[in-house]
Amino acid sequence: MAGDGRDDIKLKKCGVRFEPPAIMVTYVNSSGKLHRRTMPLRNFNKRSGVPRVAEELKNSSRHKKYLEHLPLPQLEKLICIIRDKMNGVSLESSLRKNSKLTDLDPDEDLNKVDEETLKRKKAIMEEAFNKNKKEIGDEDFVYDVEVDFEGAAGGAATVETCEWDSNSDNEF
Repeated sequence: MAGDGRDDIKLKKCGVRFEPPAIMVTYVNSSGKLHRRTMPLRNFNKRSGVPRVAEELKNSSRHKKYLEHLPLPQLEKLICIIRDKMNGVSLESSLRKNSKLTDLDPDEDLNKVDEETLKRKKAIMEEAFNKNKKEIGDEDFVYDVEVDFEGAAGGAATVETCEWDSNSDNEF
């Protein structure tokens, strides 16, 4: 398949089709020609697990090269919109709900959310981490970085003490 112009593609748009359920992508191949690919969600119903379906679709030998540059959380969002529509949820409500699932709130207690929401939030955090991490070989990689956080807010750093801190010195 190498050299046939189909290996190097750039995604332009992605979307959904409700009847029958499918993920649709528009892409440009290496020759610059615009294409549209429809990937049906076979045996998908309103009780199907979104993360499982997304993983199967992304790892499918037929669709892998079209979805490799589409982040998993975005694919899960598209599949969730289809599932919501099957459950009778309006498109606007589904988009609003999915928007909340993709927002990361540092004050949100992830111990109190359902498993699917937790997996989606973790995938978003993982994607952000991988995008920002520095590895050996990166141009801006610096080995053994030391950061002094004292006074970072412009004032003297305050040290918080806890009850368990004061007792532990005697035990060792």
